[in-house]
Amino acid sequence: MRNHASVRKSMLALASALALFIATPGQAQDAYPSKPITFIVPYAAGGSSDTRSRQIAQQLSTRLKVAVVVENKPGASGNIGTAQIARANPDGYTIGLGNFAPLSVNKALYGSNLGFDPDKGIAPILLLERGAMVLGVNAQSPYKSAGDLIAAGKADPKKLNFASTGAGSASQLITELFKDNAGFNATHVPYRGGAPAAGDLMAGNVDFYLELPSLLLPNAQGDQARLRLLAVSADTRLAALPNIPTFKELGIANMVASNWFGVIAPAGTPQPIIDKLNTNLNEILKDPAYRRVVESEGGEVAGGSPQDFTSFIASESKRWGTLISEKHITIQ
Repeated sequence: MRNHASVRKSMLALASALALFIATPGQAQDAYPSKPITFIVPYAAGGSSDTRSRQIAQQLSTRLKVAVVVENKPGASGNIGTAQIARANPDGYTIGLGNFAPLSVNKALYGSNLGFDPDKGIAPILLLERGAMVLGVNAQSPYKSAGDLIAAGKADPKKLNFASTGAGSASQLITELFKDNAGFNATHVPYRGGAPAAGDLMAGNVDFYLELPSLLLPNAQGDQARLRLLAVSADTRLAALPNIPTFKELGIANMVASNWFGVIAPAGTPQPIIDKLNTNLNEILKDPAYRRVVESEGGEVAGGSPQDFTSFIASESKRWGTLISEKHITIQ
């Protein structure tokens, strides 16, 4: 009897162990995460994308009760870091920032040299934020309004030039959209980032620059302002810029456009993990203190489902891919 009892006890122990090992999807989701999560930012430390990513990572760490470690992997307009996310083990322990350029633009610019497939290599989790662009000129510029700028560009197609953060960047593409819809011309002057572009605008070396408010607004305030802001590419006026009209108000159609970013994972990451991350990220976006920070910098808090983000990326890819093709924009 003792042998039979011993065997029966061993069988029960083995069955219990197997039950724990073969978890249901819901149980797997409950068990996740059990170790630190790596959050890859495909841009250099210190920029606006990096700052927002660290805010998100800190709050996600608090909610999930594990460390969320930010790693910066800059280069090639965000392609290097995004490719690293796409190539990671799809177990939920490597996620990262996915944004405008690598997810909706760079495929049309880099082709087979992109290093990852934004359609099949990425699992969108959540659109975090949209950032409308603001049109800025030097404070001493003769252009007092967007209309003045447009009129000058129509009168002499070679007169104006504009800054951007590089070929194929949001600042260039949204400016190309502005030129196209307003019917004027200007010469593109690409820079290696927002700070040098803004610096040359303040020095009077370029005529105008479309960029996120967080970069231009600090130099457009007070008696010693070095910049003048003329219009924003939002659907309605921004809380941070209540006196600046939208392009739509000025009669310039199809000028609701933004730079944007969200959270992505490698394709193949289990859906219960995607859903758990989505739920927690949506809760972070509801935090009033977080929303105040985003809105004070001219941003718009987004949110929604993974499917919403997937559809948004597809729509943006079509929109900007068409513009790149029509305007023959290259990274050269």
